[in-house]
Parts: sequence; structure tokens; C-alpha cells
Amino acid sequence: MNPSKIVLITGCTRGLGRAMVEEFIARGWTVAGCGRDKTRLDELNQKHGSEHFFRACDVSDDGQVASFCAEMTAGCGLPDLVLNNAAVVNRNAPLWQVPAEEFDRVIDINIKGVASVMRHLLPPMLRRGGGVIVNFSSGWGRCTAPEVAPYCATKHAVEGLSQAAAQETGGRVAVIPLNPGIIDTDMLRSCFGAEAAGFPDAAAWARQAVPFLTRLGPKDNGKPLTAPG
Repeated sequence: MNPSKIVLITGCTRGLGRAMVEEFIARGWTVAGCGRDKTRLDELNQKHGSEHFFRACDVSDDGQVASFCAEMTAGCGLPDLVLNNAAVVNRNAPLWQVPAEEFDRVIDINIKGVASVMRHLLPPMLRRGGGVIVNFSSGWGRCTAPEVAPYCATKHAVEGLSQAAAQETGGRVAVIPLNPGIIDTDMLRSCFGAEAAGFPDAAAWARQAVPFLTRLGPKDNGKPLTAPG
């Protein structure tokens, strides 16, 4: 195992995050991951052993993010690649029918979670002098659709947050907003229903996307990219 190849994947217990865990490990990377499902995290630790690092962390809680980042860095090292993948979507409804608590949760995970991870990892990555942070956006971060207004708002925010942070780092750490495309996941099914089955599943997506992610670098800083697949 090459200790210089460390990837952090937030939201690693399901969907794209879970698929990327397997693909990165198959390619020889050390994987650190966080999520909220302790049962699935235990399964990941049991399956992959102490070479990798999976812990519970709710990215909407800045204190939990700070503790997780410190423990991860001590346990397996500072990541070379950070994938801010954790996200939730509101239940399909017009904006005025989305409860305030649900709106807040989408904002707290999708925007504040991304910002918290960058807050705690960008300073040491800048001191080291390199690395890549990929903030997962969406097609709905570049256009809009009815009944997912809170989600659209957060993904537009991820685009702006990423591009502004990229200007601040000047490429010493590349910060990149990424549209992963349309993939058949539980999240998509919550919006599309049975129609989601017409799109590639997460494992098929990861087989094409992970090699693309590993090639990102300073040349991509601030560019709004779309993953293959």
C-alpha cells in the first residue's frame, strides 16, 4: 500500500460513496471514510481491516468534522484527495410545502458539511503544499427542476463555494466542483421513482469515474467538471 495515496470519501456508506470505496481500494489507495450509519461503517471496517479508516461523523456538525479530521490524520494520514460526496435531497414538493426543519437539514449537510471539511483540511493541505478537493455538485447545481428547490439551491452553492475557494488557494490545493451525472441511487429513486433504473448504477459509474478522479490536479483548479459515466 502506497501511503502517499490517501482518499477521504464523505458519505461512504451508500450510493456513490460506497461504490467509490471499493473502487479506490481495488486500485491500491488507502481509504478514509465517514458517514452516519454505524452498522455499515462497522461492516466496512470488518471487511477492509485496519489499513483503512471508517468512522461515524455527521458532516452537518462542525465539531464532529473537526474531531474526525484530527483522528483520521493521526490514524492514516492527511488525504491527497478529498471527495465531499455526502448529501441529502428533500422529498419532492413545492418549496412552500418543504418543512423548515427539512430545508435546514439539506442546507446543513450539502453546504455546511462541505465547508466544514474544507475548513479543517485545507490549512494542513496548504501547509503540505498540495492535494485535491472535489466537491460533489449536480446537474441541478447548473440548472433547476421543480420540487427539488432546496437541493438545487445547495448544489448551486457548492459550485460557487468551490470556485471561490479555488481562487483563494490559487491551485496550491485544487478545489473542483464536480457534477457526477445521473446515477441510479436511492437518492435518485426518491426523485425519479422507477425511472431511475434506466441510468447506470453506482458500481458501474465508479469504475469509470474513479480513474478520472485520480487524474485531477492543479490544472483543474476551479473548473466546473462533469464525471464520465
